[in-house]
Amino acid sequence: MVSTIGGPSTVAATATTVGATDATQLFINTTLDSCALKYEEFVIPTTVPYCNWTWDSILCWPPTPANLTIRQRCPPAHGIDTSKFAERRCSAEGQWEGKPGSPATLVGWTNYTPCYSPEVIQLFRKLYAGGSDDDANIKIDIAERTRTLETVGFSLSLVALIISLIIFCKFRGLRNNRTRIHKNLFVAMVIQVVIRLTLYIDQAIIRSGGKKFGNESSRQGIDNTPFLCEASYVLLEYARTCMFMWMFIEGLYLHNVVTVTVFQGRFPHTLYAVVGWGGPVVLTVIWAITTAQYIRQQKCWWGYNLTPYYWILEGPRLAVVVLNFIFLLNIIRVLIVKLRQSHTSDVEQVRKAVRAAVVLVPLLGITNILNMTQAPLDKTALEFAIWSYVTHFLTSFQGFFIALLYCFLNGEVRTALMKSISVYLSLRGHHDWAIRRQSLFSAGYPTVPANEAPNAGESNRNTNRNATINNNLLASATNHTANGGAANAANGRSGAGWFRRCFVVQKNANPSAPEPAPPESVVFDISD
Repeated sequence: MVSTIGGPSTVAATATTVGATDATQLFINTTLDSCALKYEEFVIPTTVPYCNWTWDSILCWPPTPANLTIRQRCPPAHGIDTSKFAERRCSAEGQWEGKPGSPATLVGWTNYTPCYSPEVIQLFRKLYAGGSDDDANIKIDIAERTRTLETVGFSLSLVALIISLIIFCKFRGLRNNRTRIHKNLFVAMVIQVVIRLTLYIDQAIIRSGGKKFGNESSRQGIDNTPFLCEASYVLLEYARTCMFMWMFIEGLYLHNVVTVTVFQGRFPHTLYAVVGWGGPVVLTVIWAITTAQYIRQQKCWWGYNLTPYYWILEGPRLAVVVLNFIFLLNIIRVLIVKLRQSHTSDVEQVRKAVRAAVVLVPLLGITNILNMTQAPLDKTALEFAIWSYVTHFLTSFQGFFIALLYCFLNGEVRTALMKSISVYLSLRGHHDWAIRRQSLFSAGYPTVPANEAPNAGESNRNTNRNATINNNLLASATNHTANGGAANAANGRSGAGWFRRCFVVQKNANPSAPEPAPPESVVFDISD
């Protein structure tokens, strides 16, 4: 016999459905004191055995006759479908039944398994696949420590990315086509990191509040606020998709500059902007509508990344990683060909190829392939720990590594900073301050400035190729070139003007573009 409470208290062969008007009645008695107060005047009949009322730390269960299964609407929680029911059974002796295989007790056991979504149930099955609760608890502890690692990594990445954006926007001499793509990528990464850190901090505060007051619902946060939580995750996935799209544009642009010898024309910034920022809008809207229809009954869409609909976003991201990997292989191939033409030793060829690959891997997002694989929850704790730490380290510190390689270690950026410092000190009477002499590899060739003619660089890239390339130029595989132009600071006057100067290349009415670098030079300057 089954009884469903929340509406009329009836005993029937099947459960009755609780009406929407009774929904508020389901979760009023969520503490031991309120549960005791509700049934303090209830007199248990002596005609038939009865299970006394009980509170299982989540829901309050009323006195129930023997041989009866009673059900309540599932409480709102992560991974819980509130349209389903949790259940308890009162044994023939008038005691609450325990877990399967366990004897009946006064407290008993509540079966919340039907409340979980199929994806969460599958997750639990993998977590407890070893059959040992100790192994499962170790994996949960590893996941909690991983969250700490992520928080540190994302914090460092956020600081590094913001500083890099300020540098790229501040110095006029750093404004060129490549840095324009870098800035868009950095903005997408900053948005993603800010949302992630906000959610992590909110969850930490709510968790600490739940431990203090005995119930996580005692403190209000993003996770406990309808619509705000879902909107946060939608914006997070949008920013993450934009990040992948701009990584694809990074790979496409570099690949075209290095390998494509025809059909090179004006820098298609408008097209790149549409693909980088507009394409993810379409994908995110489709995913959000589909997900809302599928798991609208779950609190904050918890576990949405476990559903098959998540591949609406993850599929294009995986395609981007695969394409960028192909671009990387072809770029390395061009690099090796040029190194062989310069009669470089085999050891030096391997060293430079490996170094170039390591520099490009974070920019092209290839390390994210680990994060797209399923967590090995059904493996040993050691295997899970290795996967978890490596994956989340690469993911959270990715922004820091990109800013380090493409801004802080950039020879062009360092030259601009040194010139700015020199001017600043000279104006204050330190005339003995001298800019450090550029190294040969940083002065190998000038970077095309922001005021280049639309087709000046591209039209001459295929001319005057030298059979032998200077060894100093080869050494710049992991270093940036220094810009010969002045690094003048841009003074902002308005929001629109600042945005235009930062993200839009300014044209010069009378451009005098320097001699552009040949395509093979870009191969050896791929850290730019």
